[in-house]
Amino acid sequence: MARDRLAAMRAQQTAGDYSSNNSYPTQRSGHDGGYPRRQNPYAQQDENPSYEMSDVNPSTAHLTTSMVADTMAAFYDEISSIQESIKLFNDNISRISDLHARSLNNTDDATAMRNTEQLEELVNETSALSSTLKRRIKGLERQGGSAREAQIKRQQTALVKSKFVEAIQNYQQVEQQYRQKYKQRMERQFKIVKPDATPEEVRAVVEDNQGGQIFSQALMNSNRYGESRAAYREVQERHEDIKRIERTIAELAQLFNDMSIMVEQQDEAIDNIQAQAMEVEKDVETGLGYTEKAVGSARAARRKRWICFIIFLIVLAIVGIVVGIQVANHKK
Repeated sequence: MARDRLAAMRAQQTAGDYSSNNSYPTQRSGHDGGYPRRQNPYAQQDENPSYEMSDVNPSTAHLTTSMVADTMAAFYDEISSIQESIKLFNDNISRISDLHARSLNNTDDATAMRNTEQLEELVNETSALSSTLKRRIKGLERQGGSAREAQIKRQQTALVKSKFVEAIQNYQQVEQQYRQKYKQRMERQFKIVKPDATPEEVRAVVEDNQGGQIFSQALMNSNRYGESRAAYREVQERHEDIKRIERTIAELAQLFNDMSIMVEQQDEAIDNIQAQAMEVEKDVETGLGYTEKAVGSARAARRKRWICFIIFLIVLAIVGIVVGIQVANHKK
């Protein structure tokens, strides 16, 4: 019995050693099923803020609208500035008219010289202003935009252009008016020296076609030398005034021609747009006609289908009645 107990103890010890040598590792905290947990390769990406979906910037949605608004605001600012420049242009024309009137009435040499300098300076300033206005208006016409924006810009540009053309015409009238008055003043001055002057002689003096020689001869034969000398000096000054006026008129004529060409080009563009609009309208009307025909055809087809269905029901009812009658007769 002692031998059996000893054998049992040895067997238990041997089993314990085998179990100790072949035992699996115990489960570690943080692992599933006794195996080390594999790291999620996307866990860091999910936790990284750089991979998160960024919110849409609200200002991006309104960026285009803001740019359009800024463009139109700049356009309207330019329109207002051009209108102010046209107002200044008209004011200069009024001042030029006043200086012309003073030049006709001045008798003092110093005052006349000062008036001439002011007039020449103002004319040059107005000429530069007119060139700037033409360039700026052309700049407005080159601006583009969407269909609605382009239409607004064309309308506003046409408005300031018409005002500028009107101002040019007013300036031309002023210069032509005073050119005629200067010529009339020259005629009176020449007749002071030579009261019996022929119309041909007067015309030659006014147009400066050998007028100096004719005036010199009349001056030598005049009894009122001092008065005749002053008249001759004034005639020479009026010749210079007329030459300056004619240069201005020529510049205004060229400017008016340029603006008229711009108006014609714009009118041509507008005519093209109107023609395209008419074609589109005609195409729309044609499409509406085809649509109406299609709708009519569809209605007729549906009507025919309903008629056929009703006929089919009638035939089916007749067949049912006939069959019912035959069955009743057969039973009898």
